[in-house]
Amino acid sequence: MTTKANATDDGFHVFDTTLRDGAQREGINLTVADKLTIARHLDDFGVGYIEGGWPGANPRDTEFFARAQQEITFRNARLVAFGATRRAGGSAAEDPQVKALLTSGAPVVTLVAKAHDRHVELALRTTLEENLEMVRDTVSHLREQGRRVFVDCEHFFDGYRANAAYAKSVVRAAYEAGAEVVILCDTNGGMLPAQIQAVVSTVLADTGARLGIHAQDDTGCAVANTLAAVDAGATHVQCTANGYGERVGNANLFPVVAALELKYGMTVLPEGALAEMTRISHAVAEVVNLAPSTHQPYVGVSAFAHKAGLHASAIKVDPDLYQHIDPERVGNTMRMLVSDMAGRASIELKGKELGIDLGGDRALVGRVVERVKERELQGYTYEAADASFELLLRGEVEGRSRRYFRTESWRAIVEDRPDGSHANEATVKLWAKGERIVATAEGNGPVNALDRALRVALERIYPQLAKLELVDYKVRILEGRTGTESTTRVLITTGDGTGDWATVGVAENVIAASWQALEDAYTYGLLRAGIEPTE
Repeated sequence: MTTKANATDDGFHVFDTTLRDGAQREGINLTVADKLTIARHLDDFGVGYIEGGWPGANPRDTEFFARAQQEITFRNARLVAFGATRRAGGSAAEDPQVKALLTSGAPVVTLVAKAHDRHVELALRTTLEENLEMVRDTVSHLREQGRRVFVDCEHFFDGYRANAAYAKSVVRAAYEAGAEVVILCDTNGGMLPAQIQAVVSTVLADTGARLGIHAQDDTGCAVANTLAAVDAGATHVQCTANGYGERVGNANLFPVVAALELKYGMTVLPEGALAEMTRISHAVAEVVNLAPSTHQPYVGVSAFAHKAGLHASAIKVDPDLYQHIDPERVGNTMRMLVSDMAGRASIELKGKELGIDLGGDRALVGRVVERVKERELQGYTYEAADASFELLLRGEVEGRSRRYFRTESWRAIVEDRPDGSHANEATVKLWAKGERIVATAEGNGPVNALDRALRVALERIYPQLAKLELVDYKVRILEGRTGTESTTRVLITTGDGTGDWATVGVAENVIAASWQALEDAYTYGLLRAGIEPTE
């Protein structure tokens, strides 16, 4: 399939509902400012339509539409207000929530309509014919007021299985009343791609309406179902950024758009926008305060990460041998993971990625491979600790470890007080630039106290360390050795305001493992700052 239709044209619609349906995900609670920020990101990405919420249903969504009109100049998208058809027995012209849709100022309105006969009778408590009249009246009224109208047929696929004739009559009623697109919604998310394709094909042939698709991900098939609907003739796809949504989520905007652009040959975004996809995905995740999924297709940090030595050998010859696309097309990068599965090619490619030329030195590469395998047998992991691996690699290349300070000793004390509170204190003794330094600090835990003590000790000599901040801290208890003894692995992520790096430590207790990771974190921070080692 090849078309030049653009998401902002009428030929094909990319419709985002992150601010409405996506916001229903457990753990997401967006402020108006959050919604405005996400809307800007989505507009930058180039989606054609942004559904902002349900004006009149809650004060937050009402305020969003008022502020969006004043604060955002949309370059690519059109703002969409969501609402329901008028109430049974009433008039669309007099219905308060229909008036709120008009007051929102949104140029496009999406109406949700019941397409399942049992929902009409049990939820709306009205007749099947009155439901059709509610659709006709509301669509017609909004059209008369100059609004473009889309209609979401809620529970369409379940309704189609129960009463196909009635489900199709709702589609006809909406389309004949003036709806530009009628969206078939898999509200319960229980459909499979072959079922979606068959129903969309039939409904398209039987009604002549322009159709869209709204898929939930309860079977893990939302993206596949969306593409199956496109295969069947749908020209409007509804998605959410990163697949956010109620229960397990909605069709993920990013793999859907990437598939349309890269696999179907369609142009659905402005020129150059696809290369911003990874950045946009992570920016939205930051706003909703959820960690980006590392294994998300196309945009996850692991989407183009390679671990097996066999893969690395092939990638060294041609990256396309183990990648379905060039990651730069979606703004991502290829990564080589160093582990006990690593071969020579993995180490060489990782060195190149880190800017370290191994010069084809087979003996050197062989030593690094064996060192990595030996360390991983002890519990270290370098695939998640690039900074520690770079220090190891540079040590082998340069013939000595990079050292900016030498530790004489350290200790951490946890004092349990009678009132139930705790005091955490750490003391470090070290040498830096020929000077012996002793520093003590308190913290909200023994590791935090060690971090502070190390910083106090070194900042006078290395003021660059003032920028460093511990960003993340993870502990894993590895396999037990004898009895209750075990090995502990600590991963620490540190940042300096311009980037983050991860380091690893392994020991028989969590404090000692943390100290190792902290030593590497500070050492790498000084390396990044361009400081020459002194020890």
